Formats: sequence, C-alpha cells, structure tokens
Amino acid sequence: MRRSFYHYLMTLKGPSHIDEEQIFATHASHDIQFPKHTDDYEEVSSYLELNVDYLENMDLFDRIWEKYQDNNR
Repeated sequence: MRRSFYHYLMTLKGPSHIDEEQIFATHASHDIQFPKHTDDYEEVSSYLELNVDYLENMDLFDRIWEKYQDNNR
C-alpha cells in the first residue's frame, strides 16, 4: 500500500530545523487540519495554498512531492 504524503513528510522531520524541508515537516506535524491520509497532489496542494502560512513558496512543496513520488514507486 502506498503511504500518504504526510507520512513521507514526517520522515523529513529532524531535530535541527536548519533545513527548509525539516522546517516545513515540523510545521506540518503541528497542523491538526493537514490532510494526513491522502496521496493526491491536488488535495494537498490546494490545502497548502489556501490554508497555511508556514510554507513560504510552493516550490518547496513541489520538490518534496517529487521525492515522495520517487520514494513510493
């Protein structure tokens, strides 16, 4: 079974918060409304664009999404 984007994102969390991916993952982990059970790009992308202020640009999300796709093949 394919894991959700959120599950993949949580693997990027780290203790240092130096990396922008780690920062995004940490913020997402505190977001109780984040769509945690989906692997649908449009659903996650729309949520991020319309509901969060912790993601400075969608380019970061797109880069992480590509890694997620590669990891789940």
